[in-house]
Amino acid sequence: MRRIATKICTIAATTLLALAAGQTGQAGAANAAYFNLQDTRGSNFTIEITRPEVIQEARDIIANENAERKTVIGRIIKTQASYNPQWDFHYNPDTVSFTDNPPEVCDGYNISYVEDHLDEAGGPFLPGLYWCPWNARLTAEIPAP
Repeated sequence: MRRIATKICTIAATTLLALAAGQTGQAGAANAAYFNLQDTRGSNFTIEITRPEVIQEARDIIANENAERKTVIGRIIKTQASYNPQWDFHYNPDTVSFTDNPPEVCDGYNISYVEDHLDEAGGPFLPGLYWCPWNARLTAEIPAP
């Protein structure tokens, strides 16, 4: 019974995450903005965001240090991005969004943990390849590479 409940929760969370990502579109790198995400271990991860409303939300999060902390959420791609060469994965820029209440099923702990377990991502670990690192925060907008 517990296993069925876990599967139902996983399916529900994956569906919720797909909806939270919103409609995706190819905005193109020319309209992209880049942000640094830092976890509690001090690891840095660059996020490319292409949707204007999400870019503005990221800027607002950085500008308002006393605001409620939001968690980044999005679908990862298991390839290295030119703007994030130290990691073998990156966020799909069109799926990045922010949430106040991230589902537990997509918390990949720290950035290094996701890197070390990347071959497991997409199964029970990070179902649907959605990742929402609870212990990481946007720290700055950074120049385009």
